[in-house]
Amino acid sequence: MRLSSLRVRILAAFAIVALISAVLASGIAYWLTRNAVLQRAQDSVIKEFRDGLGRVSTNLSANPTDAELDAAVQQLRNTSFGYAVVLVGDGTNTAATSGEFTLKEVPADLQKAVNTRDAQGNYHMYFQRISIKGQPYLVGGTKVVTDTPGAPDGPTGYMFQSLRAEQTDLTSLARYLTTGAVLALGAAAVLALVGARHVLRPVRRLGNAARQLGAGQLDTRLDVRGSDELADLARTFNDAAEKLERSVTELRALESSSRRFVADVSHELRTPLAAMTAVSELLEEEADSLGEQGAPAARLVVAEIERLATLVEDLMEVSRFDAGTAALVLDEVNIADLVTACLDARAWMDAVDLRSPRDIVARVDARRLDVMVSNLVGNALRHGGSPVTVVIRREPRAADPGLLAEPGAEDLVIHVSDTGPGIPEDVLPHVFDRFYKADSSRARSEGSGLGLSIVMENARIHGGTASASNVPGGGAMFSLRLPLVPPDDDPADYGPEGGDFADDTGHDLDDGAQLGGRR
Repeated sequence: MRLSSLRVRILAAFAIVALISAVLASGIAYWLTRNAVLQRAQDSVIKEFRDGLGRVSTNLSANPTDAELDAAVQQLRNTSFGYAVVLVGDGTNTAATSGEFTLKEVPADLQKAVNTRDAQGNYHMYFQRISIKGQPYLVGGTKVVTDTPGAPDGPTGYMFQSLRAEQTDLTSLARYLTTGAVLALGAAAVLALVGARHVLRPVRRLGNAARQLGAGQLDTRLDVRGSDELADLARTFNDAAEKLERSVTELRALESSSRRFVADVSHELRTPLAAMTAVSELLEEEADSLGEQGAPAARLVVAEIERLATLVEDLMEVSRFDAGTAALVLDEVNIADLVTACLDARAWMDAVDLRSPRDIVARVDARRLDVMVSNLVGNALRHGGSPVTVVIRREPRAADPGLLAEPGAEDLVIHVSDTGPGIPEDVLPHVFDRFYKADSSRARSEGSGLGLSIVMENARIHGGTASASNVPGGGAMFSLRLPLVPPDDDPADYGPEGGDFADDTGHDLDDGAQLGGRR
């Protein structure tokens, strides 16, 4: 059991309460019993000593001799209490029982109190509990006062009563009370375990149900038992689970409908776009012959048709990722040759500084890597400006949970950097989001806002990732990290829904090339 678990805390709470209660109850019981025992013992022995001293003092002369004091001491000792006695006559004559105690054992403050009159001129009986040679004793003393006016006072008497029997009884009581406290603590621990089991069983069921619900089992429900707070919690959980299931079902239906709509619209637009593309080619060829007003309009139509075609291809590519149908066609590719061909096909060689060794060979989907590189470089040229630097190298496997290749493998790393103003810090976390634009007020721009999101999706199905950052001194840098050998898992597993919506589009979504980059 963890020290922070609820079971341990309940057990500790019960144990602390039981311990405090047992200690308080035992302490109070011991204190009351001790006072009662000692009070009874001292009251009885002091009363007997005072009465006995009064009886023997009547037979003593005004200045008793040692023999008279010894006789008085023996008479005082002949009681059922068996206390020791010290009698003091005129300050020089003393007598002690069997030589066991003397006046030296009587505390000085007690002697002073006994021989001191009060405000009314009277003497009183005083006593103390002291320890002599490690044994407890009750020491009491008083002075005998004669009733004859002008006559000297009588002797001063002290008695020593052993409290050993009372101490033994109190020690036994303390032992019994300690045993009772330990038993009470054990009983409290047992009750705490039983109570914790009773309380934690529904909490454990609730935790298991919550984990099942989080794992996607939206039909998970709890059995409601009783009418206490835990039962109310179970009912609340069931209500929340039911509402969540209903909401998720509705969202899934809407998402599926949205995906189908995007795929259907994109697919249906391909046929008219093909015809429009053919017409645009004719318009582009004949633009110069259309006059000063017709030529700009023709070129505008051609540019917009190309932009629309690119947008439709992007939407179809995104629908493949969402449906989980995007597949890899892997091949052994020389990365430097592929990137060089990508830049040369788009006439970017003069604007890009390519730094790459010739011996890096990776198993990748060449078409998708071409799409990623063209998007990143085109994005850098459009928003950062020339020159753009492309650095390609291999690195040891990074400790990144987002990468799916086995640990210890090597990565292909492609850095694309520019010398532009860089990316605002608040925009960096969103550059790979779909349709995201740094300036939301721009209703129209050259890109569709899908280019970088397609880069990220292509990197993911390769088992890699993409990232963006700012270069110290100015400029932005996009990094693409792919395993040299992708994982052997089914590529559909990397889709958002694991392939559950592979048939949502209802069409054969042929792969199409992505030209140019967009941010």
